[in-house]
Amino acid sequence: MAVKKDDFIEIEYTGRLKDGNAVFDTTIEQTAKDGGVHNPNAEYRPVIICLGEGQIVPGLDEALQGKEIGKHTVELPPEKAFGKKNAKLIQMVPLSKFTQNEIRPFPGLQINIDNAVGTVKTASSGRVLVDFNHPLSGKNLIYEVEIKRVVTDKKEQIDSLLKLLLGIKDAKIEIKDNKAKVELKAQLPPQIAEELKKKIKTLVKVDDAEFEKEEANAKLKEVKAEEKPAENAKPKEEPKEENNAKLEEPKETPKETPKEDSSPAQ
Repeated sequence: MAVKKDDFIEIEYTGRLKDGNAVFDTTIEQTAKDGGVHNPNAEYRPVIICLGEGQIVPGLDEALQGKEIGKHTVELPPEKAFGKKNAKLIQMVPLSKFTQNEIRPFPGLQINIDNAVGTVKTASSGRVLVDFNHPLSGKNLIYEVEIKRVVTDKKEQIDSLLKLLLGIKDAKIEIKDNKAKVELKAQLPPQIAEELKKKIKTLVKVDDAEFEKEEANAKLKEVKAEEKPAENAKPKEEPKEENNAKLEEPKETPKETPKEDSSPAQ
């Protein structure tokens, strides 16, 4: 079955430089170790993406559309990957920019200057040459990709959007009557929530999507649970008088409902 735009697919991939075959990105831990790019803080596992949404390199996103489930090799020129080198983005920066932040520049150092990320090319007295192009700009790349499956479960689809767009990994998702309810540890800003709602409705094809803060929802359930025994409580009966009086067995106190814990590639 060929995959198409707007399909959610699960993939594994490894990106290499065509010149030298060096690994620069991968979802496979052993490949990262073998290639000398292993990051102990990274999570190595297949990823779920939505084709055509720009969640991977543009040329790769385009090349996978129409492919069958299985393994594929895709070669990308710079213009379909991270772009060509732009000479205007290679700039001289005063050394004072570094010294005032107690940074000693050296070739290869990656820095952030005025929200622009660059790589130091040379550092001499008074001036530092910085390349603000993407580190992979101007490079021909080769991607080895395995399309493992098409993802049709709406919960998985929403979960993948939350991970890729917002970095949220532990949302509680419920689908009922084709409406999605998403519980999060933190309240989303209104503008982000509205944009995410539109994205979910369009791509996941649900009628509506709402977001709740998990802690607030847990407290609401807790309050309802505490009120419930009181509503169902029966009036206490007066003990009947008998010739041989007996102690009345203690009535069982309704148990309180346990409180819920609120915790969370290119």
